[in-house]
Amino acid sequence: MHKNSTELSYGEIFLFWLPLAATWLMMAVEGPFLAAIIGRLAEEKMNLAAYGIAYAFALIAESPVIMLMSASTALCREEKSYRRLRNFSLSLSLTVTLLLALFLLPPLFNTVIIDLIGLPTDVASLTHTSLFFLLLWPGAIGIRRFYQGVLIARHQTKRVALSTLFRLGTMAGSALLLYLYSSLPGAVIGAISLSGGVTAEALLARYLARHAIKDLLQTTSTAAQNLSYRDIWDYYLPLALTPVIGLSVHPLVTFFLGKSRDPLESLAVMPVIYGLTFIFRAVGLSYQEVAIALVGEDQNNYRKVRNFAVVLGTFTSAALFLIAFTPLSRFWFHNLSGLNDVLTVFAALPLQIMAIFPALTVLICFQRSILIVSRITRPISIATTIEAVGIFSVLLLTMLYFPLPGIVAATLAYVVGRLLAITSLQRPLAAQLKRLATRKNS
Repeated sequence: MHKNSTELSYGEIFLFWLPLAATWLMMAVEGPFLAAIIGRLAEEKMNLAAYGIAYAFALIAESPVIMLMSASTALCREEKSYRRLRNFSLSLSLTVTLLLALFLLPPLFNTVIIDLIGLPTDVASLTHTSLFFLLLWPGAIGIRRFYQGVLIARHQTKRVALSTLFRLGTMAGSALLLYLYSSLPGAVIGAISLSGGVTAEALLARYLARHAIKDLLQTTSTAAQNLSYRDIWDYYLPLALTPVIGLSVHPLVTFFLGKSRDPLESLAVMPVIYGLTFIFRAVGLSYQEVAIALVGEDQNNYRKVRNFAVVLGTFTSAALFLIAFTPLSRFWFHNLSGLNDVLTVFAALPLQIMAIFPALTVLICFQRSILIVSRITRPISIATTIEAVGIFSVLLLTMLYFPLPGIVAATLAYVVGRLLAITSLQRPLAAQLKRLATRKNS
């Protein structure tokens, strides 16, 4: 693991983190931009539906590779670990691509999309075409996250942001060109643009990482650093399961909203609230790799990395509180998002409940980072399972015993579930910190 020879300053942590935060915020622009393009083309309702369904299935296919960035940030320290984790990452990326291709075979696809979900045949056909053009997307995500993790491990976060900026430009340029000069359906344009952008990002990330890779290949391993493929598998499996479990929550919450009190209003405001909170949560999500890279081999920089996380979490939640509990809430929902007066009032309380969520995101990402760098990953997937069970339990209880609007119950469930996950991670985290303190004092 990386060992810092000098103590970090808070300014250095900030400059290291800033490009990664910008990366997450740039990625947050993709969805609204492509939705706006699709919405301006013919048959926008059918195309938006088909693109949304195709994207949801592509996300499921992508979920096992999401944590490759954290893994490569933590493990790529010398020649042998780099080569083995690279081979593992390429194999995993190829596997998710093949599984998505298998799903596209008509017998399986039609059974799931038409027979189980019940999509009309025209929407199903458009979804199939869109998902075909998203075929390269999950694998490209895995490759680019691996190489971006290599860059982060070598303290080259500006190059990570540069590759994502290139992705955004490629995606936007492709979408605009196809919008202006092709007769393709909007859903297909969205899929091609998304895949093109991520593929371009993966290629540029590999190019930008060439010097970091050269340094790694010239660094010999010690016995302590010698990772076998079995070690990598045991280390990464809980990390792979974490986003798989996490991504299963959102569609089930959406299903609950449709069965809850005030279903239409809840479904209408949910994406608006989610979009606003994601801006602030993205700041916390970007901090996970920062802490992994900077905390140090013996976690000598733990205190400063922790203090920065406290400030970051406080700032992001304070900013969202400022919007949620002031007239800025109405300005966001009514003036910017275009909600009518009824929905603007309806969305106010759920946003207030979610105002603490950015701080909780920073906290859980910090907890995960310490465990990841310590190679203790099993508690992370267990905590995510506890979070999912907590969310579903709160939703079930509110549906049976409390007549709350669906969106209020959902936001309460998200907060309770996250608090349960944080509580679950605190015990293994405290045990690891105690072991480190004992080792230093011995």
